[in-house]
Amino acid sequence: MYESIILILDATLRVSAPLILAALAGLFSERSGIVNIALEGKILASAFAAAATASITGSVTLGLLAAMATSVLLAMLHGFACITHRGDQIVSGVAINMLAAGLTVTLGRYWFGLGGQTPPLSQGERFTSITLPGADAIADVPVIGLLYSELISGHNILVYLSLLIVPVCWWIIFKTRFGLRLRAAGENPHAVDTAGISVAWLRYRALICAGILTGIAGAYLSTAHSAGFVPNMSAGKGYIALAALIFGKWKPVPVLWGCLLFGFLDAMAIRLQGAELPFIGEIPVQAIEILPYVLTVLLLAGFIGRAVGPKSIGVPYVKSR
Repeated sequence: MYESIILILDATLRVSAPLILAALAGLFSERSGIVNIALEGKILASAFAAAATASITGSVTLGLLAAMATSVLLAMLHGFACITHRGDQIVSGVAINMLAAGLTVTLGRYWFGLGGQTPPLSQGERFTSITLPGADAIADVPVIGLLYSELISGHNILVYLSLLIVPVCWWIIFKTRFGLRLRAAGENPHAVDTAGISVAWLRYRALICAGILTGIAGAYLSTAHSAGFVPNMSAGKGYIALAALIFGKWKPVPVLWGCLLFGFLDAMAIRLQGAELPFIGEIPVQAIEILPYVLTVLLLAGFIGRAVGPKSIGVPYVKSR
């Protein structure tokens, strides 16, 4: 029983990593006043860029850089539409999602001829697990050995990065001048403008931060969690990240717990496939797989209590004269 719990928690960390990164990306943009429903498309496009670049160059580092560059490029496209031209932020985000879904498959077929997939990545072309010091030595020690060797050790560097970046984001958002101005831009952009600070430039920088984080999330999917890109491999993770962002009420630590909750449900779904429960029998695979998405709908429908976002979120800013 104890071993099963450790294995489920281990899987939770692996599944939650891209959700944490994407949710924190949404935190930066939405704290500045920009709705970022385009997270899904950015994850998908950066996953393709990472796998394609790693496959062609043989370097997973270049793949990660390509993923971040692709995501930042889409973030700038989003900003150009809804900051510079004050377009509808939801429409712009949906357009980017559609663009990414179609373009990744088209380019994949043109470049690799594998039905939209990239070639399988070798060990040198992806992020592999890291064994922490002493993990093998204490693996057989009861309780502590399994906890350290399975749950704490054995993850790839992007999993550890996703956890370490949470306190960094908290510090940036709540303890720096940039974070203060960023939050002010989402709450009262006219006050920011009155202080002589460019609201547009603040929001562009927020989108750059969001693009970097979303690019890492996409690279994780194709070069760490999997060994290559397959069409639509983001599988709604951008939308689930948005749900976790609302669940966490736009605060980094609660957002982390929201992502871990979704990851735990996903890990449980994998673990319960084929299992038989008392008085119920074997649970259909489809019913298990749909659990995380049902929770997403429930959270977005407002079953978590009132979640009030930044006051100016989604509202195009018109500079006062």
